[in-house]
Amino acid sequence: MNRNYYMGNVGSMNEANFCPDCPTQTIYDPPITIYEDYYHPQLVNVIQNIETVKKHHCCPVYQHYYTHTEKNVMVSGLNSRKQGKASSKNRLKK
Repeated sequence: MNRNYYMGNVGSMNEANFCPDCPTQTIYDPPITIYEDYYHPQLVNVIQNIETVKKHHCCPVYQHYYTHTEKNVMVSGLNSRKQGKASSKNRLKK
């Protein structure tokens, strides 16, 4: 039995002379998809609307107007001295 085992073995000493007639087989694997990306410039117009709001504000600007009046007063020399002294005394009393 050992002898038949070696004779049927492909790895025996007669390996160079042994050439079995094995038919060729073809096996198809599922397809593999390969993607190649190519980029091309595309012009895209972007329109941005701008609205200007003009805001008007009232701010006070002071403009001064002056009025002028004149009056004539008759003063005698004697009366002005008495009034001057009296007014000075009144100021000291306060």
